[in-house]
Amino acid sequence: MKRALRTALVIFVVTAFVGPAAGQVDKLLKDLGIGGQTSPGTQTSPAASGLSDERIASGLKEALNVGTRNAVNLTGKVDGYFANQAIKILMPEKLKTLESGLRAVGYGPQVDEFVLSMNRAAEKAAPSARTIFGDAITAMTFDDARRILGGGETAATEYFKGKTTDQLTTAFRPVVEKSMNEVGVTRSYQQLLGLAKAVPFLNLEGFDLDSYVVGKGLDGLFVVLADEERKIRKNPTARVTELLKDVFGR
Repeated sequence: MKRALRTALVIFVVTAFVGPAAGQVDKLLKDLGIGGQTSPGTQTSPAASGLSDERIASGLKEALNVGTRNAVNLTGKVDGYFANQAIKILMPEKLKTLESGLRAVGYGPQVDEFVLSMNRAAEKAAPSARTIFGDAITAMTFDDARRILGGGETAATEYFKGKTTDQLTTAFRPVVEKSMNEVGVTRSYQQLLGLAKAVPFLNLEGFDLDSYVVGKGLDGLFVVLADEERKIRKNPTARVTELLKDVFGR
């Protein structure tokens, strides 16, 4: 069972994250002593024979570390959300009527400031995901690896969603609340609410702006993480680390 899992992990990480041609995969598996039949008297590579299942699993985890680190770095910077149209936090649907009305009477700059401030809050919160992702990778089991192996091109992202969403929500909220005060979201929102009183039938009582920004911030983080996972699978040469070289050959 361990032998089969080891073979699966090698094939997965080599093809998905390192990406050699089929002939290179065959050669690497033979070097590791787990591929096909060997002719009588053939010796396993001394360097490869010292590799353990744990070392191979570490190679997979290292690849996931690269993807999560890239995702956090891309979102946790100025314009990480605001300049990325795929994850930019827009005016809440509940405020769309208000937005249209305010823009029509010349309050577009105030609306734009509010939207910008929500994105800035999410950008400040994103780095708090780094440790949580790291802990999830450390806790990954061989069963987790099998599920990722058998999943689609964003299987690792789905793994992180399941393992980290609750923790990320807890970690993001205080940072978002603090950031929204620092970058002016709360002030901008209160100004908009003052203007909203003149809009008939618009009731904003009970709307949780903090939860909205936290939720959209996490959605955006996972969108970028999925993009990074696809890149790692399709463009592995840009993701090779020393650990991967040690495990899978230089």
